[in-house]
Amino acid sequence: MINAEYLDVFLDESQEHLQAINDNLLRLEQAPRDLSIVGEVFRSAHTLKGMAATMGFEDLAHLTHNMENVLDLIRNEKLDAESTVLDVVFMAVDDLEAMVTDIASGGDGKRDVREVVSQLEQIEKGETLPTTVNEIGTTDVRSTTSELVEEYDEFESTVLEQSMEQGYTTYQIKVTIDENAMLKAARVFMVFDVLEQVGEVIKSTPTAEDLEAEKFDEHFLVTLISKTSGDEIQQRILKVSEITNVVVQQFDVKTLAAQKVEQTNVETKVEQTQTSPKVHKKVQEEEKPKNAQVELNKTIRVNIERLDVLMNLFEELVIDRGRLEQIASELQNTELNETVERMSRISGDLQEIILNMRMMPVEQVFNRFPRMVRNLSKDLNKKVKLEIIGAETELDRTIIDEIGDPLVHLLRNSIDHGIETPEKRVAAGKPEEGKVTLKAYHSGNNVFIEIEDDGAGIDRDKVLEKSLSNGIITEEEAEKLTDQQVYGLLFASGFSTAEKITDVSGRGVGLDVVRNTFESLGGIVTVDSELGRGSIFSIQLPLTLSIIDVMLVEVKEEKYAIPLSSIVETAIVNRSDVYSVHNQKVIDFRGKVVPLIFLKDVFDVPGEHSEEEFYSLVIVHKGDKVAGLVVDSLIGQHDIVLKSLGNYLNDVFAISGATILGNGQVALIVDSNALIK
Repeated sequence: MINAEYLDVFLDESQEHLQAINDNLLRLEQAPRDLSIVGEVFRSAHTLKGMAATMGFEDLAHLTHNMENVLDLIRNEKLDAESTVLDVVFMAVDDLEAMVTDIASGGDGKRDVREVVSQLEQIEKGETLPTTVNEIGTTDVRSTTSELVEEYDEFESTVLEQSMEQGYTTYQIKVTIDENAMLKAARVFMVFDVLEQVGEVIKSTPTAEDLEAEKFDEHFLVTLISKTSGDEIQQRILKVSEITNVVVQQFDVKTLAAQKVEQTNVETKVEQTQTSPKVHKKVQEEEKPKNAQVELNKTIRVNIERLDVLMNLFEELVIDRGRLEQIASELQNTELNETVERMSRISGDLQEIILNMRMMPVEQVFNRFPRMVRNLSKDLNKKVKLEIIGAETELDRTIIDEIGDPLVHLLRNSIDHGIETPEKRVAAGKPEEGKVTLKAYHSGNNVFIEIEDDGAGIDRDKVLEKSLSNGIITEEEAEKLTDQQVYGLLFASGFSTAEKITDVSGRGVGLDVVRNTFESLGGIVTVDSELGRGSIFSIQLPLTLSIIDVMLVEVKEEKYAIPLSSIVETAIVNRSDVYSVHNQKVIDFRGKVVPLIFLKDVFDVPGEHSEEEFYSLVIVHKGDKVAGLVVDSLIGQHDIVLKSLGNYLNDVFAISGATILGNGQVALIVDSNALIK
């Protein structure tokens, strides 16, 4: 594939531009008269087209070109940005996303898009004067001659005159680069590479050295002699990604001096009439954001695989740190202790930096939801507004990768089951448009994600009735359940209150999978509701899964690690306080019956069976359910590195992984959720 070495950059930038197109199209639907939004969409589409053409993905470039033509009609106020038009544009964006996904998975990006292309062309034919991108470029060439006037010294003027006598055409070219481009010097190099294929560059402003050092704002001027047409030169340059505009002007060097004199006279008059403190202040204010932008763009793209390698190496360092700490405590050497303490502090700081590097804003997941909510609203004939709060909240990349699908299901559930139809909302005295709020925020070492709607709420009696008929609970249990526990029944396997099956939800599957997914990430899901007012689903997630806090415990000669996120508290109870109920040992703990789970029996730990007078307990929870894990002794709290058991041992009951302790011994990490389940 051509330019294969740039494929990663192409994929990253394509996904960013497609996300920007999606976001701005949703904004445009809310404000169809705001042409500045159309300009943003057009710029992203134009850049995407150029990138695709440069990389050789012609189908992608062709479809973007068709979409661009429709956007151009809207931009020039020859077409209204009505919902039916935007529906077709959204379809085109879906196909573009599918093409990019195919390319990312090693495909050629080809796709049958004849239907959407046909619809885009029909929209174009509805107008008498369709304006294509090429026509816009030509118009720009003819209308901005004054701003392209360049000065030449005697030698340069002589070269230009002799070139014209030999049949060459002289051009002044103004190239504008996207202000958010991260590698401006690389874009300049690619432009010069294109120009040198069609002619010879005589001069550039700024100089080549300044361009290479990125000492320019968004545009630069180039003087070129060539026998190629101006339109072809323009189109070739536009194929370079992140080039937002190209103006090509043919000129005669002999008449240039007269133009320059006239322009100088005009500028002098303008300066005499307009130079005031206000004008100077405005210019200074405009310069500040440009300078600030340069400072903000001091970032680099790093492949996530490299961060994974860095994390793995640091995990080995954490293991060795634990080993050194144990050796130092055994030897009681002052100098060794001081060195190890210093190394522990430094590695702790390093750990924080590396974990922060792996953090990503949940915006990466949230960005897909506005478009999804729009489509669902239309499918269900409902009016729904999605409000997103705290999209900048950060989570570990491994968790980000897992939470997308369960959040999609919860949102679908809120819109399908929660938000009523406009008629029902009006009859209930509510606004016609329903509201769903997606919120993320930090609290301690956890991130909370909440999905709240102002819909019909959950009918407690209906949930109980359905649970009883499905045999999920008994009549006796139903009488003792709190509201929270009743709402928790929604997550039972096979539970559904839907009266009819739809493509959105109501098939009796989903919420149990949602809960299991979050719990496998060390998270907790709760739900609260008020009938007629709405519901709120709350998800608590750990910040990271790579290095976790655990309580180390001992069972016979073996050591186990229990994640602190699952622990309520530790306790020591007398054997006389343990009772047997239905062949299950339980204790009365703070007024609540808590079943006991003996780890030595669960894991079949070898060793002599001894009857101790006291039991050491670790009280763990899974949602509202609580259990006491019986161990021989509590060692203490530690930071440990979570290691997978590998494919060979992936079905071990109640073990989620392992870690290596300071003395080199392996400790298995207990999955308390599986034990309680």
